[in-house]
Amino acid sequence: MTCPGWRANTSRATDVTRTTAYHDHVILRRVAPLATGAALAGAAVLVAANDPLAAGSHFPSCIFRSTTGLWCPGCGLTRGMHQLFTGHPLAALGENLFVPALVVAVSWAWWSWVRTSFDRRAVRVPSWAPQLSAVVLPTVLVLYGVLRNIPHAPFTALAP
Repeated sequence: MTCPGWRANTSRATDVTRTTAYHDHVILRRVAPLATGAALAGAAVLVAANDPLAAGSHFPSCIFRSTTGLWCPGCGLTRGMHQLFTGHPLAALGENLFVPALVVAVSWAWWSWVRTSFDRRAVRVPSWAPQLSAVVLPTVLVLYGVLRNIPHAPFTALAP
């Protein structure tokens, strides 16, 4: 025979467990974007403090460039970020035209994540943007990768 109080205690214990699990989930949900932001800031400091073109640089070279001798669309992003973080935005554009777009995209995505983790509205994206970017972004990247490898002016300006 069960005691009516036993069921109530079990229910209370389950509620405490659920509340603790929910609390842990909320903490993790809020800590994750902040930790990621700290990691991004640390990476930015690392890139700013160490010149990728310096002799003995610890940054890896582009595997695509090493294998094929061609510039990939991402070649120059680390050098461009170094230039940007050290106060040379025009030199950053000279390394890779996608440096500002990358900074804006990563910052926007991170800020939207932080907002939603603290129960705020996400930064709004127009409904047409995902479909358009799914077509335009790969097209632009491939086109940029092809054009920066044409060895004639004005395309040589696209190479880092």
